[in-house]
Amino acid sequence: MKCVNIKEYSNNYSGGEKHDESRRTGSCEGGACERRRRLLNQEELGEHCKMFSKVTLPPNCELGHHEHHGETETYYILSGNGMYDDNGKALPAAAGDVFFCKDGDGHGIKNTGAEDLTFVALILKK
Repeated sequence: MKCVNIKEYSNNYSGGEKHDESRRTGSCEGGACERRRRLLNQEELGEHCKMFSKVTLPPNCELGHHEHHGETETYYILSGNGMYDDNGKALPAAAGDVFFCKDGDGHGIKNTGAEDLTFVALILKK
């Protein structure tokens, strides 16, 4: 299943109220690709934070490689196993790992495990 490009989601993300939402922002085999829970609403995010969310990727789901311009993104892995794409370099991802994508670079992540891959995602504006 091919889902909506993550860039479209990032560009259209408006913050809003805290709630769970399913987004088809990557590719996966069956079902919704991603569940995202906003941890702060737009007012709480302030002027420098674009997103602070808990993201869950089901097995075989991925957020494909995408670039960040005018912002950075950090992933803190809470549970599960996967592969992190750091500008085309594959790195194993497991609970406790932190990955940082600087302004102008690209990244992505795929759940390669049998359980959900859950992480906190933080996007800061430059």
